[in-house]
Amino acid sequence: MIRKRVSGSILNQDLTVISSCNDNVFGRTMRARAIQRFMSPEDKPLMSKPAPVPFGTILGYAPGNVPVYSSDYETASDEEYPNRHAYRSYLDGIFMGYKWQCVEFARRWLYINHGYIFDDVSMAYDIFQLTSVRKIGDNSTLPLHSFRNGARRHPEVGCLLIWDEGGEFEVTGHVAIVTEVLPHAIRFVEQNNHHTVWPDGHAFSRELKASIADDGAYWIECSYTDDIVLGWVIQTEDGTHAEDIQPPKRSLLNILMRQVQPQHNDGRSWLNIANEDEAAYVKMMGGHFLLQNPEFRDRYLVISETARKQLKRATNELHALFMHATDYVLQHPALLEYFNLPKALWPRIRESWDNRRNEMITGRFDFCMTENGIKVYEYNSDSCSCHMETGKVQDKWATYMGVDDGYSPGDRLHKKLAEAFRKAHVNGVLHIMQDNDLEETYHALFFQEAMEHAGLTCKVLKGVEGLTWGDNGEILDSDGEPVRWVWKTWAWETALDQIRAECEHDAELMSSYELDQVRDHPPRLVDVLLRKDVMVYEPLWTLIPSNKAIMQVLWQLFPDHPNLLETTFEPSEQMLQDGYVEKPIAGRCGHNISIVEAGEVMASTGGNFNHQDVVFQELCKLPNIEGYNLQLCTFTVAGSYAASCVRADQRNVITRDSDVMPLRVIDDDELLQA
Repeated sequence: MIRKRVSGSILNQDLTVISSCNDNVFGRTMRARAIQRFMSPEDKPLMSKPAPVPFGTILGYAPGNVPVYSSDYETASDEEYPNRHAYRSYLDGIFMGYKWQCVEFARRWLYINHGYIFDDVSMAYDIFQLTSVRKIGDNSTLPLHSFRNGARRHPEVGCLLIWDEGGEFEVTGHVAIVTEVLPHAIRFVEQNNHHTVWPDGHAFSRELKASIADDGAYWIECSYTDDIVLGWVIQTEDGTHAEDIQPPKRSLLNILMRQVQPQHNDGRSWLNIANEDEAAYVKMMGGHFLLQNPEFRDRYLVISETARKQLKRATNELHALFMHATDYVLQHPALLEYFNLPKALWPRIRESWDNRRNEMITGRFDFCMTENGIKVYEYNSDSCSCHMETGKVQDKWATYMGVDDGYSPGDRLHKKLAEAFRKAHVNGVLHIMQDNDLEETYHALFFQEAMEHAGLTCKVLKGVEGLTWGDNGEILDSDGEPVRWVWKTWAWETALDQIRAECEHDAELMSSYELDQVRDHPPRLVDVLLRKDVMVYEPLWTLIPSNKAIMQVLWQLFPDHPNLLETTFEPSEQMLQDGYVEKPIAGRCGHNISIVEAGEVMASTGGNFNHQDVVFQELCKLPNIEGYNLQLCTFTVAGSYAASCVRADQRNVITRDSDVMPLRVIDDDELLQA
């Protein structure tokens, strides 16, 4: 039980178990059901299954009389499951996961049958890397060992069967409980695969073909042509034939800087200015380059494959923790007070969060990565930047410069964005709203390309000029097209400032502010983004995880989490001693940040957020190479890791003007040798 005081409010919740996998999987699974309607006939044979039974129907009973439920989200009742919180599964006050995911079932089965449970995983396949389970009764641990498919120690009844990401179990992997081990087959129980009631007499969900090799190795056939059975996980003291699960070498988290051979930089143009987004980028930068400093335009950075995997793991896990904290804040109004959001907006934020289709498209984590580990500064889940630099420009730079070390960690970002928009249920024209700003222009054009690859029709709006009111109170663009779907470059705080300005001297007006009424002036940004008949990406609820106050809540919910920094509303004694960073809770672009060390302000930035409340975060210095401070960034798309980049600056604070330095991922051995 965690019980912490947060500036006068109490955080009081049984957090014995928090699965970092579940919110990612919850949103993704519902989107996956929708995409099946877009599949071509030749894609469907592998997906052909009997008609699913409604969500929550008992499919059968696993050993120990543990029910297995249908998780066909398309049939979930809006009355029974009106919001996200209703999908959270608890047993004896312990959070098992999201109804009715594979991880939820595996955890629930272990708890009911053995009284122990596995902890934090970012995806189902991450269970294969765990080394212990925890007994709920006394909080003690028991050893856990993983055996790769083909191991000479065979799976056992009650062990966990693990699939890798990909194929039928795209992105997340899969987990099941083994019920019978035969020389020619293995049987198991699972959730979130087939949503049909088991045949009479069956005590298992499925079986797979198995074979025993001459050397005694046990091999399990993959269920689909592109699936991978990683192996099985057994709670046992005997690790014979098990995988050697070790923490990564600390030196593999180092960043290295390399220089291109001079002959490769001949000054030619290398971005295709016939493409609108690349032309806008070149215009903004004043040329074909990534870095503003001419002396470093032939430099690039490399990280190890292990570092990329650790960033991926941290990204997936932290996204889930941020989603958990968002739900927690919205369940506790006393905490919401600290986010300085207009109370008139609170019901609308909750409504946005409760809408299970109102998912994020993309966000960006900012990290410090050194030999001491990976620490997150914040989650930019609302209108973040650097997608084009990561997903297009750094790759084209590498091609032009002849850099063939490893690969670009952003090479799939554009494709993943297109997939996310294809699954976003947009039904009509998607309006792209931006300011008349060069950076926003190339950013919006890069996204427009991804949207159009997803088959969407897009229109770009520069500001709100030309918008009018329709006869029925709807917003119309200059062509008379209703504005129903919006992707924006503005932060939500920009819209909220318009509400605050109108209600600046009238607190009562703020509490009764009408968000959807037709006004006697042309539509403003707030009138567009806060209309109930307009779906906006990123959704309104991203105001919560983007607000720095969430970092203080996270620290209270998950104290000493290896990827979190201590964050408070008042500097702790340890911070006063070791140093801290002061940040506005709703700041952007590195504005109004102060770095304090030994009682002295070592660096600070100006900006427009000095009126905001602040948080204090323990000082975690960025690695510095040849005068550049380097901040690792990762992008989420549809709730999971999609890409990485590095932002670099010779100043101590990363801001909007900081460069994106080209990044490559190389083999571990190559980095260690270097």
